[in-house]
Amino acid sequence: MITVKAPGKLYIAGEYAVVESGYPAIIVALNQFVTASIEKTENVGQIVSEQYHENSIFWRRKGAKMVFDNRDNPFHYILSAINLTEEYASNLHKDLGLYNLYINSDLDSADGKKYGLGSSAAVTVATIKALAKFYHLPLTKDILFKLAAIAHFDVQGNGSLGDIAASVYGGWIAYHSFNRDWLSAQRRQTTLMDLLNKPWPGLDIELLTPPSDLKLMIGWTGSPASTSHLVDKVAMGRAKEQHEYQEFLKESKACIKEMIRGFHDQSIAVIQQQLRINRAILKKLSDFSRVLIETPVLKEMINDAEKAGGAAKSSGAGGGDCGIVLINKKNSTKELLKAWKEKGIKQLKFNVHNVTEL
Repeated sequence: MITVKAPGKLYIAGEYAVVESGYPAIIVALNQFVTASIEKTENVGQIVSEQYHENSIFWRRKGAKMVFDNRDNPFHYILSAINLTEEYASNLHKDLGLYNLYINSDLDSADGKKYGLGSSAAVTVATIKALAKFYHLPLTKDILFKLAAIAHFDVQGNGSLGDIAASVYGGWIAYHSFNRDWLSAQRRQTTLMDLLNKPWPGLDIELLTPPSDLKLMIGWTGSPASTSHLVDKVAMGRAKEQHEYQEFLKESKACIKEMIRGFHDQSIAVIQQQLRINRAILKKLSDFSRVLIETPVLKEMINDAEKAGGAAKSSGAGGGDCGIVLINKKNSTKELLKAWKEKGIKQLKFNVHNVTEL
């Protein structure tokens, strides 16, 4: 039996802007994992997951047709990852076999609610890692990222793929997104092997070293949100408010650039200040796109963190899920955690996960 893991992630800053080519975000990988196990079998193979056996499917009406939206169904990511990895294996002249694939996840709560840790990305990365070991495929982090990004994009069709980068590279990363229009065109025009071996326009991934006294705290609101649906709504707002959207992109890029400098200079004060600025930038995006990013519970969570001397904001697409706090380890968080508990906000005691080997 081959067993591999892929970590979940949280966005620290740069959400929404990062879906545009070349725009940066800061993301962190966490020590919560999707585990994939694979074993050879005869005659028939299985894909088994305890978490996903009762997954619901979303659909909309388009005229007389039912149009299904499978972006929140993890089995589609698993199947896309399998198809792409086996195409890679075939190109390397490997014989394809039968296997049982077992998927297990601790990226969700005990009752199955999503924490917002990027489960679709982690399940894609874990599936590819397991199959690469099964077929004895050469796999670097760069190749793993590209395979997982293609497989994920084939299903979701939007998003930055930053959660894939966090799951592959681990730790704290500064991620500049690549041009997805270019990827769509390349998928139609070039072979998989060429696509894996050529540079991707706009893509840049830098590992960051946090200040030694910087502490990451995570508060979960208990209210799951759908990233893909929220990104769709902001895209509609972007089309209507073009000037405001361009200003949002400009401000977000400047903010994240300065935050990266804070990591380079090991300055907690700079990192915290830019986190607060990024929160304000997202508030303006929320206002003109009419998408609720910072819910009332998230706002209360953030206010409590600020009183404790931390800087805080929503994480990822917002609309629920998690908020993050960056605070000096020397600050007491006793009163903060007490206030969270009174409001029904759960502290997720997860740590940063650094990926040392595949």
